[in-house]
Amino acid sequence: MGVVTYEFEVTSPVAPTRLFKAFVLEGAKVYPKAAPHAIKSVELEGDGKAGSIVKINFVEGLPFQYMKHMIGGHDENKLSYSYSLIEGGPLGDKLEKISYENQFVAAASGRSVCKSSIKFYTVGDYVITEDEIKALIQRSEVVYKAIEAFLLANPDACN
Repeated sequence: MGVVTYEFEVTSPVAPTRLFKAFVLEGAKVYPKAAPHAIKSVELEGDGKAGSIVKINFVEGLPFQYMKHMIGGHDENKLSYSYSLIEGGPLGDKLEKISYENQFVAAASGRSVCKSSIKFYTVGDYVITEDEIKALIQRSEVVYKAIEAFLLANPDACN
């Protein structure tokens, strides 16, 4: 097994506290509303704290039916959260899991920056390429941008 770490940042016109609420605290409600073209439903197994499982079910026609995340934890004061993709989605037979650490930080004029560190845990001798990593990130950015657009169109959501 190998581990490849990739770090990146995404800027947003949405305040960091709203993004944190949308992605972490209210994600089960927000995801299907913000991205109905991709997400059918979100199920929580557990109390939402570390060790809980979040199952995201996708609409028909997408490459994946579902994926499961194990919550690592979150810090409302630092607006940070961590989780691991442990089943479904892009894992296939080449990735054991993908672990994410994210933090929303304030930027100028009420904007924010999402700082992400992602660790790809490969199976056997498989080596994930930078192009594969970028393709996986682009898929998740589609949902990120949909949630961002939802928050911009619904200023009372996640306040």
